[in-house]
Amino acid sequence: MAWDFETDPEYQKVLDWADEFVRNEVEPLDLVFPHQQFVPLEGRRREAIEPLKQEVRHRGLWATHLGPELGGQGYGQLKLALLNEILGRSQWAPVVFGCQAPDTGNAEIIAHYGTEEQKKRYLQPLLDGELFSCYSMTEPHAGADPTMFKTRAVRDGDDWVINGWKFFSSNATTASFLIVMAVTNPDVSAYQGMSMFLVPTDTPGVKIERSIGLYGDPPGTGSHALIHYDNVRVPADALLGGEGQAFAIAQTRLGGGRIHHAMRTIGLARKALDMMCERALSRQTQGSRLSDKQFVQGYIADSYAQLLQFRLMVLYTAWEIDKYNDYKKVRKDIAAVKAVMPTVLHDIAWRAMQVHGALGVTDEMPFMGMITGAAVMGLADGPTEVHKATVAKQVLRDYQPSTDVWPSEWIPRKREAAVAKYAEYLEHEVGNL
Repeated sequence: MAWDFETDPEYQKVLDWADEFVRNEVEPLDLVFPHQQFVPLEGRRREAIEPLKQEVRHRGLWATHLGPELGGQGYGQLKLALLNEILGRSQWAPVVFGCQAPDTGNAEIIAHYGTEEQKKRYLQPLLDGELFSCYSMTEPHAGADPTMFKTRAVRDGDDWVINGWKFFSSNATTASFLIVMAVTNPDVSAYQGMSMFLVPTDTPGVKIERSIGLYGDPPGTGSHALIHYDNVRVPADALLGGEGQAFAIAQTRLGGGRIHHAMRTIGLARKALDMMCERALSRQTQGSRLSDKQFVQGYIADSYAQLLQFRLMVLYTAWEIDKYNDYKKVRKDIAAVKAVMPTVLHDIAWRAMQVHGALGVTDEMPFMGMITGAAVMGLADGPTEVHKATVAKQVLRDYQPSTDVWPSEWIPRKREAAVAKYAEYLEHEVGNL
């Protein structure tokens, strides 16, 4: 019987190194180069960060989600979960380790569906960390519902011409290329009538109308773009995969992305719990430490239990993906992880903020950023409500309706059946009375 909760000792050494490296060398980048992790490296930033990337490569930890043929280690999801738990503490860590979203998902689909020329032009520089990409899917009126998308791509000779609007296209302003999802055949189902295109950001007609920041971001620093594709002309070889394959490609991309988000959320939530516990032991009020207050003890206990449950859930789902090598087979649990994730981070960060008092709501502590991040996670890669509906539908497939008006666990009927099953023993008991 195989049932184990231990990490292989050799891999634990790798994790120990990564933990120390991120804490000492990478986390400080969040303070000296805040919100610049998706800006192409140049000047002093390159001088500071390139040696860190080289150290990661030297340790064999660069882009570990990819196979050796693409310069990675081909780590399974379980190993990635344990590593990303560490990387989740820092904004810069995924970039330094070559596994930042959305580039990981974009690289995965180009590797899977791209032509050799597309891989050479887009994938290799992406893997080398020399450029960034943008996944341009959602639309202002439709959100993430592909059945309502209006952005069209029409064939014109040897070219495709794209027209429409996309919203919340993250990192568009610093990306070198966009992956655009567009309707190519409006006469069939949206699931068969959409295609994806690789579009260089400097293509004529790509108009970034504005970049929107999250609440609290300084004006002009937003990274989520509203884009107008105004007669954007791209050659036929810009098509990613076959015509009409956009939905299948999107599911390939999003399945892995959702579990990676969850992995990093574990590390961020643990960081909030660590800060809460330190504060509880450090501060006194009304004659005793905060850690002696039952309310604070409740915060700590609830947060620890919530984090532990979520961590085991994510690790189990990662194990399932490795076992079955089929995202569709694990769809229910991936959706469940995605649905739970925002609440876990929000709750733990909120409690930690409360324990820090007035300091907790200032920009001198990271809690408000975590809480905003939790809100974003409840929408990114599909709204939480959609994932809950997916979980419910998948769970219900394992059940059947009752055969009559009474539930199958209706006690009167079950009691009658139990009496009939053990009738001879009951008669013996009656005879002895």
